[in-house]
Amino acid sequence: MAMKRSGISQFWASILANSIYALGNYPAMMVSMFLTPFSILVVIFFVSHGTLLTVAIEGGLIMTMITSGMSLQTDLSHLKNDFKLQDMVVASPTGAGMYLFGMAISELVYSIPAIVVLAVLAILFTHLTALAWLILIAVMLAMFAFSTCLGFFISTFTSDVMESWAYTSIISTILSALPPVYYPITYIPMPFRYVAYLSPATYAAEIIQGASGFLELSSLSAAADWIVVIAITIIIGFVAVKKSRWREE
Repeated sequence: MAMKRSGISQFWASILANSIYALGNYPAMMVSMFLTPFSILVVIFFVSHGTLLTVAIEGGLIMTMITSGMSLQTDLSHLKNDFKLQDMVVASPTGAGMYLFGMAISELVYSIPAIVVLAVLAILFTHLTALAWLILIAVMLAMFAFSTCLGFFISTFTSDVMESWAYTSIISTILSALPPVYYPITYIPMPFRYVAYLSPATYAAEIIQGASGFLELSSLSAAADWIVVIAITIIIGFVAVKKSRWREE
């Protein structure tokens, strides 16, 4: 029972220390969460003369979840290397799973304002069905789980927060800005389209674009996209649990 209470306390402490405190003292961090997804959305809107607004809004939601999950890498590295928090957690009854879960939820707190605004835009402009909304939420959660596990895995190997910032920027761009998240993959000419499929975000975007009716996607293709998204999330999660350098050798 004491161990359970300790884990729950660590869960709430992670949220308070990594998001509530930071947002209260550094409001600019909230602006940074808005900046990237909304700037790309605006560019896509003007370039496409509004025809890709629906896809861009959905892409903004996917990108927000990926960026939020990858931001965990920077925060964990900062707390591990600068404050030695991970050493204290390792010495406590709190396990890696509870620590990761608490820190992941804290990253979602950062993203709530951006998610709410994008969700309102989706309600106003996309006119998704109830089923499409459920699919969108499931895709968002899958991308967040994937990027969170990937961020946690990388954070256990980084030795400096500056290094972490570089990894976060590079990986977030590769996963969510370069793939066809804000526009259909059909806009990419062959054979470059095959390169886009190296990112799991491409499959996630295809799922929601198909659910919203913007992309013609057969049931078999949708099922294949889901298999890839779920499989890569499970694989990265397994690697994060088994291969992360949680304790110093």
